[in-house]
Amino acid sequence: MSIEIRKIGIIGAGQMGNGIAQVCATSGFDVVLHDMNEERIHAGLATINGNLAKLVGRGALDEEARQGALTRIAAGPGLDDLGQCDIVIEAATENEDVKRRIFQALSPVLKPDAMMASNTSSISITRLASVTDRPERFIGIHFMNPVPRMQLVELIRGIATEDPTFEAARTFILALGKTVTTAEDFPAFIVNRILLPMINEAIYTLYEGVGSVDAIDTAMRLGANHPMGPLQLADFIGLDTCLSVMQVLHEGLADSKYRPCPLLVKYVEAGWLGRKAMRGFYDYRGEKPVPTR
Repeated sequence: MSIEIRKIGIIGAGQMGNGIAQVCATSGFDVVLHDMNEERIHAGLATINGNLAKLVGRGALDEEARQGALTRIAAGPGLDDLGQCDIVIEAATENEDVKRRIFQALSPVLKPDAMMASNTSSISITRLASVTDRPERFIGIHFMNPVPRMQLVELIRGIATEDPTFEAARTFILALGKTVTTAEDFPAFIVNRILLPMINEAIYTLYEGVGSVDAIDTAMRLGANHPMGPLQLADFIGLDTCLSVMQVLHEGLADSKYRPCPLLVKYVEAGWLGRKAMRGFYDYRGEKPVPTR
């Protein structure tokens, strides 16, 4: 039995949610964008509008396609607005309790054959699926940030995910023009299992005084040919997200090599969460970012 995906629900209108909405709408899918805070939905729609306008300005999209994409995205202030979606993708904050509550509330409003997905970057798909009424129709669809620019999507099956669910998700991702990689349901999957310990190690390198913020980022940009340094990347991801992924790895695999660096914990406790908070390993409040250590 094949599943056809035409209408996409997205929960969470932040950076990831509006990026997913933009990519789905420009690929011809109808989208319902939901957030608990209605102002965030309107802010997300404004961001999408601005991003599409930039694409038109660069000649990557024509005006007709921009208008068409915008008409395909509807605001859905109530969970009930997602009732007719073929799949609903949760893109809320990286907190398991929050995600579980969302899926528990979502189950009763969806049509019986609708799929559920989480954009989690680290949390067990099997555990999230277990709180729903349809674990066989539940899957992890992990988009990379920023969604419109990044080519890769990780697909993660929970223990109960059935083949038609996986195939429908794979067909949907390919229709977005993205590349699929399949990961097993272990903490942080593939990309973040490799990337976040590297970032954490860069923070340890700073913490232990081996190099300054500038020295570490320059070393990895020019010495390893990375497009941005690990501390700059941590600020872009959000230090709270980096910490939560490291905690998932540390708790899930019980290996001391995944212990979050105390300096990362201190920055998060200070509210210095990176670019979104205007301060992290760099201070973004001036004309150009200045290292904070």
